[in-house]
Amino acid sequence: MTEDRATSLFFEIFDGLPRQGPGDEASTLKALALVPALGPHGRALDLGCGTGSQTRVLARNSPGRIVAIDNHPPFVEEANRHARALNIADRAEARVGDMRQLDFAPHSFDLIWCEGAIYVVGFEAGLRAWRPLLAPGGHLAVTEVCWSTPDPPSECATFWTREYPAISDPATLLTIVTQCGYDIVGHFALPTAAWWDDYYAPLARHITDFRARHRDEADAQELADQIQREIDIWHAYSDFYHYRFFVMRAA
Repeated sequence: MTEDRATSLFFEIFDGLPRQGPGDEASTLKALALVPALGPHGRALDLGCGTGSQTRVLARNSPGRIVAIDNHPPFVEEANRHARALNIADRAEARVGDMRQLDFAPHSFDLIWCEGAIYVVGFEAGLRAWRPLLAPGGHLAVTEVCWSTPDPPSECATFWTREYPAISDPATLLTIVTQCGYDIVGHFALPTAAWWDDYYAPLARHITDFRARHRDEADAQELADQIQREIDIWHAYSDFYHYRFFVMRAA
């Protein structure tokens, strides 16, 4: 399978989902409550915004200005369509960009937000790279997958260490937060519903439809198998790992 073909098939499955990773509005609001209110002159950056589910939650619950970044143009277009429909486009703008190559000036933002996407650059690398963009005393909120127990079953451990070798535990991640120059404000595990309701359940339906459209295409069926495998692992072993929200302040 060529890279272009793989990318096209991947986004065909994921286009149209309510969210592009685990998360829910209640968790976004719980994390937002841990940071100082973003006033009308406040500036926020939402990295890896996808179609902007959390961007819209932030915009509806604070009067500040939000720039949202994603590298997939159709996601950015959809995020902006939603913002226009909600009459928040003057405060919430999605742009095509790469969170690994940001060109904002130092101290540009009071709040940086990243749900389900810091893995693209790595937890520690993201914390270090984004800290200079925060105004003094600014806040950063991210979610990251981590182990719930020190001894997950071998099938679960094998899957995650292959898919995401950097997976760690909350204590280790909290140490990294401190080493990167932040004070931890709060952290909490996302609930089961944050994985299923707006992510895995609609994704499973997309996989079924995708299989039917590409019935005789072995590479497409293999991709569907890979994504379904992630859902199956979650059903079997969700007690052993979770997504965790980390909210921190630039020290």
